Amino acid sequence: MLPPPERLREVVTANLAAFPVRRAPVSDGLRRAAVTVCVLEDPHGLPYTILIKRAPRGRNAGQWALPGGRLDDGEEPVQAALRELAEETSVRDVRVAGLLDDFVTDSGFVITPVVAFGGAQRPVADPREVASVHAVTLERFLAPGVPRWRGGLLQMPLGPGIVVHAPTGAILWQFAEVALRGRELRVLDVEQPRWTRT
Repeated sequence: MLPPPERLREVVTANLAAFPVRRAPVSDGLRRAAVTVCVLEDPHGLPYTILIKRAPRGRNAGQWALPGGRLDDGEEPVQAALRELAEETSVRDVRVAGLLDDFVTDSGFVITPVVAFGGAQRPVADPREVASVHAVTLERFLAPGVPRWRGGLLQMPLGPGIVVHAPTGAILWQFAEVALRGRELRVLDVEQPRWTRT
């Protein structure tokens, strides 16, 4: 059960502060990236997260994802995550609540997930990188059947036509367990579908 909206940021921040985050070393062949699990409020004050569908061209074309991308030279993960959030969805001036574990992808990235709150902003997709932006209520992460497993693969069914696999699905599962439920969960060993390795 979610805390009341007026206490949500406080509870999530406390849960993340109590969670011993694991950083992954960047060895040869790996590149750093960062994403944002961004919590916004709908017109009624109810919290939701942003999920994007990548543009039909370029890296990870057509896949479900969190706003994010590679670190620029000299950038730190939080800085990169918030820059990408602003570039891809026009969401700015957010308050960082904490971090989740780094996730090493089969496509050669070490992703640092940043959890942030942005209030009542309205996200707008940058059409060069994002086909569409979708709102997923936080209650959906705690619904029966989320997550589920099919053929050994994690699936996060987050709405009509929205089924998210690792790595994004694994990051969102950890967000639900750690940030929302206050539990400890590690997801580094969650299998990634073959088609996410591009």
